[in-house]
Amino acid sequence: HVQLVESGGGLVQPGGSLRLSCTASGVRRTLWCKGWFRQAPGKEREVVATIRTGGGPTYHTDSVKGRFTISEDSAKDTVYLQMNSLKAEDTAMYYCAADLRLSCSIWAGDYYSWGQGTQVTVS
Repeated sequence: HVQLVESGGGLVQPGGSLRLSCTASGVRRTLWCKGWFRQAPGKEREVVATIRTGGGPTYHTDSVKGRFTISEDSAKDTVYLQMNSLKAEDTAMYYCAADLRLSCSIWAGDYYSWGQGTQVTVS
């Protein structure tokens, strides 16, 4: 079972930047689907971005296209979410998730392993 640990959240002013990191341990595997999801108070968990590790395709939800970028460092078994031009509506708990599919899903229910989350507050 893979363990995921997120870091990099914090408080930032509108227009600022943060980089979230998600480091995996417990299972060494080249090909994963990894996703960043977020959940604001009173709202459902939603996909932000996904990546199939090992150089596979990425996906970014429309509201973050052009501002956020998901990437990976396979040597460190780490996935990143670079967030630029942050807005108040980006405020949420951000979660990293992993799944074994080769075609990455945008639905939270399809991911079997989750990190504890990291809070991002834009204010």
